Amino acid sequence: MKTRNLTFLAATLSLIVASFFLMSKQASHEEQAIMLTPQDRMFSFVRSMEGTSVDGQATQADDGNLVVNAELRLMFDYYLAATGEKSIPDIKREIENVLNQKLKPHAAAQAKELLARYLGYKQALLDLEKNTGASATRHTNNMSNDMISAMQNRWQSMQKLRLQFFSTKDNQSLFGFDDAYDMDALARLEISQNPAYSDKQKQEKLQALDATMSQELREAKNAPYQIIRLEEQAQQLRSSGASEDDIYRMRAAAVSPEAANRLADLDREEAEWKTRIANYLEQRRQLLSRDENKSTTDKIAALQQLRDRYFSIQEQNRLAAYE
Repeated sequence: MKTRNLTFLAATLSLIVASFFLMSKQASHEEQAIMLTPQDRMFSFVRSMEGTSVDGQATQADDGNLVVNAELRLMFDYYLAATGEKSIPDIKREIENVLNQKLKPHAAAQAKELLARYLGYKQALLDLEKNTGASATRHTNNMSNDMISAMQNRWQSMQKLRLQFFSTKDNQSLFGFDDAYDMDALARLEISQNPAYSDKQKQEKLQALDATMSQELREAKNAPYQIIRLEEQAQQLRSSGASEDDIYRMRAAAVSPEAANRLADLDREEAEWKTRIANYLEQRRQLLSRDENKSTTDKIAALQQLRDRYFSIQEQNRLAAYE
């Protein structure tokens, strides 16, 4: 989960701001929020998530029933990001433990039943993507000639798949915002790629989409640009000698104290990653220069031991960019 370059950092930060945007909405008086406690903020389920903050939250209504919303899905996805370091059954048990801690028994049971359906959906979606990928390989020319149509077909297939696992109401509650975001993006792509429209007509149609966009969607789409500007300001402040406290106050004023805390967490994660990379590369250099007479097999084994000392299996997939 840790960011490794500026581009990926910007994308990750935009998702963070978007999630905080959703979390900042006040719950109705009919809902009782079961927020994650401060102890949850230091998650050690897998090494790559150490020091990160748990996304999402579980909530229940005054009548004891589970509130199904995007925040619950965010929490599921946070733990599912450990796939590769932990097995799905292990991750499922961990999520169920959290649900037992955060919800009353009736709501926890509902949440666990929803989790089982969500896991089934994710596996079915993976299978769908594999089949779609195989089909795309067999029909490369057709796909390249009608990319937008292919994207629309994929989106519709995903919608049909969801309704095999979720009711219409649950589907809207879990994915409604993402769907609105995707539909807007597809509509804009279709306009921009339509050869029948002049540049002026394209501009007018895009402006019409802007006019009908919800405030929630507008803020989410603006989040990446806002984050990029924040990071540019942070770099300028650091260059001028500002402290991390100064940078935190700047971010908190621009977004929120919670989002500023998360950005600070990412700064620390990035610094910690760079330190590990630097130490690893130095020891790798020493190992290769010191053990010139070792066989190739022995060198490979020694390098793997060194990688295992510094990085998780998931993190090792990113090392090629540095070696």
